[in-house]
Amino acid sequence: MSEPIKKQDDVQFIEENGAPVFAVIPIKKYQDLVNHYVPKESDITIPHAVVKANVKGDSMVKAWREYLGLTQEELAARAGMTQPAIAKLEKSDANLRRKTLEKLAVAMDLVLEQLEE
Repeated sequence: MSEPIKKQDDVQFIEENGAPVFAVIPIKKYQDLVNHYVPKESDITIPHAVVKANVKGDSMVKAWREYLGLTQEELAARAGMTQPAIAKLEKSDANLRRKTLEKLAVAMDLVLEQLEE
């Protein structure tokens, strides 16, 4: 048996045949939910093009950057780094620190696990 729906003043429920099918919430609540969403491992995906580039020898950073259509300069600006730093980080033999990977993941709107080799 399902839990009863708790009514909230700022949430509107849309029902069909007497059962709730949609909830309309204020944009602030929606943004909070999206911004605090932590994907489960099963939600994390890597596009085939990124995997293919990585298998051919590109680092995950370079493969993702190119997949997203970003230049090194654009990624550098988003990550608060310089273009030469991005070039070094993209080398296949680069040993990136976790903090650096986290910064790059945020800059590319990814989760850390998508950048890990």
